[in-house]
Amino acid sequence: MTSLYDELGGAVAIDAAVDIFYRKVMADAKLAPYFDDVDMERQAAKQKAFLTMVTGGPANYSGRDMRRAHAHLVAEGIDDSHFDAVVGHLAGTLKELGVDDAKIARVGAVAESVRNDVLGRSPAV
Repeated sequence: MTSLYDELGGAVAIDAAVDIFYRKVMADAKLAPYFDDVDMERQAAKQKAFLTMVTGGPANYSGRDMRRAHAHLVAEGIDDSHFDAVVGHLAGTLKELGVDDAKIARVGAVAESVRNDVLGRSPAV
């Protein structure tokens, strides 16, 4: 069985996607301020490792869990609109790279699976 990671194109595709994704995020006036003091090279490397892992590629992500990693952003006021913007930029990036809608939906489902953790909420019942 082929992983989503492989279907997307593996490391080369993830690397390209993350680079384009962060260009979009940094051009978004709503999101860019949250990255003012962030080492973007380090951030991109963490994101590449995370996306690789959650799409079924090699599990080399060693960062914090989503809840702890985003707690300071929750304290600064991120909400569903910010999360939706991030997911939108990810979907737009994948579309730009020629990924079909079904695979984009699968990546979106992975993103949705961490929404409550990223936003510091209890899971929906």
